[in-house]
Amino acid sequence: MSKGETETNDERIDRELIEFLNELRVALPGVQTLFAFLLIVPFSNGWDDTTEFQRDVYILAVLATALSTLLLIAPSSQHRLLFRAGDKEHLLLVGNTCAVAGIAALAVAMTAVVFLIVEVVLGRSWAAVVAAVATGAFAVLWFGYPLVRRARLRRR
Repeated sequence: MSKGETETNDERIDRELIEFLNELRVALPGVQTLFAFLLIVPFSNGWDDTTEFQRDVYILAVLATALSTLLLIAPSSQHRLLFRAGDKEHLLLVGNTCAVAGIAALAVAMTAVVFLIVEVVLGRSWAAVVAAVATGAFAVLWFGYPLVRRARLRRR
């Protein structure tokens, strides 16, 4: 749009919905790949050598990945089921909530996977350090920075 043109509310909602669904297309392949990887781990050689603690961390990773998958796919499913129901703005609001929660669940899953891998390879102390760094990175880059930026923009 040129500087002089403005979009109507319906046009804005349509644009935001398209942008939102495109953003989901970026996140979903990674989540699905992680989920597929996690599903085969118990059937791999060496699974019998894992400790109870490692299995607990693994289950956390699987459940968080499943939750992330559920939450990130939900908006697409809802969009299909609500097709032409005239409820796009509500779909955007609910979808955004699902997406943010799905991204948070993905951060938990990825941190658990990183912890598990580092724990097996280097030991629990290193795993705790690396997982703490990963948690901090997810918190800052995925949540902290955008939320601080949003607050600053609202104050203007």
